[in-house]
Amino acid sequence: MKKRLLLLLTTFLLPLIAFCQETPKGIDDKINEIISPAAAWVAGIVFYSIPLGEISIPIVLIVLVLAATYFTIYFGFPNFTRFGLAINVVRGKYDDLAGDPSEDVNNPEAEVGDPDMPTADGDILKTARTEGHTGEVSAFQALTAALSATVGLGNIAGVAIAIAVGGPGATFWMILAGLLGMASKFTECTLGVKYREIGPDGTVYGGPMYYLKKGLAEKGLAGLGKIFAIFYAIMLVGGSFGGGNMFQANQAAAQFKEMIGTESTFAGTAFGVVVMIFVGIVIIGGIKRIGKVAERIVPVMVGIYVSAAVIILIMNAGLIPKAFGQIFSGAFTGTGIVGGFLGVLIQGFRRAAFSNEAGVGSASVAHSAVRTRYPASEGIVALLEPFIDTVVVCTMTALVIVIFNINGEFAYGVDPSSSAVTLATTGESLGGVNLTARAFDSAIPGFRYVLTIAVILFAFSTMLSWSYYGLQAWKFLFGRSKMADMSYKVLFLAFVVVGAAVSLGAVVDFSDAMVFAMIFPNMIGLIILAPKVREEVAKYLKAVRAHDSKT
Repeated sequence: MKKRLLLLLTTFLLPLIAFCQETPKGIDDKINEIISPAAAWVAGIVFYSIPLGEISIPIVLIVLVLAATYFTIYFGFPNFTRFGLAINVVRGKYDDLAGDPSEDVNNPEAEVGDPDMPTADGDILKTARTEGHTGEVSAFQALTAALSATVGLGNIAGVAIAIAVGGPGATFWMILAGLLGMASKFTECTLGVKYREIGPDGTVYGGPMYYLKKGLAEKGLAGLGKIFAIFYAIMLVGGSFGGGNMFQANQAAAQFKEMIGTESTFAGTAFGVVVMIFVGIVIIGGIKRIGKVAERIVPVMVGIYVSAAVIILIMNAGLIPKAFGQIFSGAFTGTGIVGGFLGVLIQGFRRAAFSNEAGVGSASVAHSAVRTRYPASEGIVALLEPFIDTVVVCTMTALVIVIFNINGEFAYGVDPSSSAVTLATTGESLGGVNLTARAFDSAIPGFRYVLTIAVILFAFSTMLSWSYYGLQAWKFLFGRSKMADMSYKVLFLAFVVVGAAVSLGAVVDFSDAMVFAMIFPNMIGLIILAPKVREEVAKYLKAVRAHDSKT
């Protein structure tokens, strides 16, 4: 299979590379001419906003925040009450938990009757059998695989945009959104494990496609569940090619070219080919290899980035209280920010949602492959993601930028359409990753080189996880054959080179719209299936208490 994949990839890639070597402007124009109308139409629907004074609030953002608040209250604030348990599960304290012997779902003798009929406790027999499967990866590997898709350029560039547009106060609302998002991740990842399916070879298939289809069918909404599942899968495939692949390759290539001091299209293409080879080596091995790579890369990349931030904060320890003062005061005043207080709040919530993907449902695909008999155990682990991604990493970035600007190096409240600030000392216009790089570089000279490595690692790990997400959706739509597997991987790897070679503004807008289009069916499904999550939590906590009483 690997030889056939290599042959197909080479056949597809050679003309693609030749195409990418045309004049960059011509390629961009061609792509944008094709994609821009569709991107504008889809984005207009997905990000439809309600006008409110000087600002507009995207409905998708309202849905995310309200649903996250609902889950937080409904499940008894799991973002706080289950945090310690999540740490214990990740470190392996409950790895030896076994299922109830009276419900031995792996026992063939238990597989009697109609598999679609509910059991005495209201479960579905074939679903119950799935719950008993041990899965493919450990809780830590599932967590790092999912984190590798969320901890990325949003933490570097997204935070800079939030602060440039919304001021320091946006950080406060970003943290709050991250805390609320923990409950959404907890809900969707519990359902991801509960409704996953197991292939004859032990391969796990899971994610919103499955809990929307199977879970809503249990509620008597089979037709709606199928429509939601298919729509979600299509959007997930598109998001994996765009935001989860081309955008990552494009930004990593741009940072690499800036480091070596060239704008050559060939350099971008060559960089893309190298990245494609490494991505291909990993994704051919499936979720097990992705999990093994992620558990090594994620701690390293987060460690490098956070360590640099901690060093800068230690160097500027005396300015930290003042920075937090600006964050808290700016959160409720919004002075000088378009839309005032609401403008600050929206920027904070928007960037947090775009960064940690809580409510999008994508992370449940990776978590579905975990080795566990209790779905709620992985939901509890998953709530750590928004905390690490937003509350820790994003806050570190924000503090470094606020301290960099403590003496008024640039003005807050810039135009959201550009999100670029003008430095008072040099007159340079910086935005996104460049602003973050300058903030770090001002304290640690030469850090832009380290940041380049971090950006490449962030992009690489994100592509690994999103390739798995997209493949799961692809197989849901087109079947689980080797040809389906091979065709998706060839396309995904080819688009790594495309993303690195050209500028893809319209494509990124289009893929972002597809990613956030997933929120609507996912959130509706989560709310309908929330009682199922509560049942699973009760089962798992009972097992945990029994385990603790014996130790």
